[in-house]
Amino acid sequence: MPQETVERALALSEADGCVVIVDEGSTANLRFAGNTLTTNGVARSSRLTVISVVGAGVGVVSRSAVRDGQLADVVAAADRAAREARPSEDARPLVDAEAANTGAAGWDRPVEPTSIDVFGEFAPALGEAFAAADASGRKLYGFAEHIVTSTFVGSSTGLRLRHDQPTGRLELNAKSADLSRSAWTGVATRDFADVDVAALDATLTRRLDWAKRRIDLEPGRYETILPPTAVSDLMIYLYWSSGARDAADGRTVFSRPGGGTRVGERLSPHPISLYSDPAHPGIGCAPFVVAHSSSREQSVFDNGLPLGRTEWISDGTLANLVQTRHSAELTGLAATPQIDNLVMEGPAGGRSLEEMVASTERGLLLTCLWYIREVDPQSLLLTGLTRDGVYLVENGEVVGEVNNFRFNESPVDLLGRLTEVGASVPTLPREWGDWFNRAVMPPVRVPDFNMSTVSQAS
Repeated sequence: MPQETVERALALSEADGCVVIVDEGSTANLRFAGNTLTTNGVARSSRLTVISVVGAGVGVVSRSAVRDGQLADVVAAADRAAREARPSEDARPLVDAEAANTGAAGWDRPVEPTSIDVFGEFAPALGEAFAAADASGRKLYGFAEHIVTSTFVGSSTGLRLRHDQPTGRLELNAKSADLSRSAWTGVATRDFADVDVAALDATLTRRLDWAKRRIDLEPGRYETILPPTAVSDLMIYLYWSSGARDAADGRTVFSRPGGGTRVGERLSPHPISLYSDPAHPGIGCAPFVVAHSSSREQSVFDNGLPLGRTEWISDGTLANLVQTRHSAELTGLAATPQIDNLVMEGPAGGRSLEEMVASTERGLLLTCLWYIREVDPQSLLLTGLTRDGVYLVENGEVVGEVNNFRFNESPVDLLGRLTEVGASVPTLPREWGDWFNRAVMPPVRVPDFNMSTVSQAS
């Protein structure tokens, strides 16, 4: 039992302080290609992390699949590393049970792993989509994955915290019979009960029909509608780049010229909010810090610190940056640790993606972004490719598919240039979905999105 592992590890430690984290994971997946299920399976995993503190020194040892007879060696290694370590600059008193203020609800409950049964309703619907694709000369490719991770955090200060995190996603790719046309869509889900396979397949069918007409365009700046999935990939990278320590040191786009950070500075003329909330419906996540190691954005000393709704951008103004307790003391700002979800909202009454397309005189409609890489951290300039469908819109209708492009844009700069922010919906990032898929984002309209070169990718 992971709870027993936590208690035994804490009892074995001879350090001044100790934090033990046990992650019990289970995964179920289906993979398919050419309208045929190719593989399916389930897997289990377990990871033990022991964080020992001696004075201001810290030692961290993390191991997978630790057996009972190996536990003492892992704890001893962490204790030894802490004794030999130099003082950690982020050293702070470990969070105690009273400060955590979250209790140990469900601590003793057995771990309930996922299983292939999670696809009980989804799999027949997928089979029906295969049959429809066969009948119309299309081919479906993709995968469905469901992960449940139960995380147990205990400490020598009395912490006993638990969080069970379900994470699911479906990625669907449709291709024409000759493989010359391709379209992609994906959704994030907690349990697959809300996945409408028929609706997703209808979206892909419509996009393949749009692609029957090919239009070549030159690189340049185009009015562009970015769907929620593309917006999420850009905003997640912005979020990952919002560490307060780096900003205070003058390293990032959030550094104020002359010193300090840009907290309090207006980034958008629109009343945009970008926030994280562990209790947000449908994308809930751990309500306390879980840090397996220290970095400039997180600290093992903060394990168990309670998390609540945190506004990163409020009413268009930069409100907070990602802070540990240590960096908060350096910057004079509140401690606002990273949270494992992200929501972007615009003004009330935002239109749907389809409504935004219908009101477009001439512009581009993206499907998703791909192979995103950072070019310049000082401006957060990113580059990447479009993929699986860029469409030309004229007089409110999609008239054909255009060639792919390489883009060069900064998500921070984009916030100041948006001309419309639509209604926010749950979405799946295409680029970052392996690492971050709890997102609610709007479609947005950019008057001059920079398609810097034509891409030969297809």
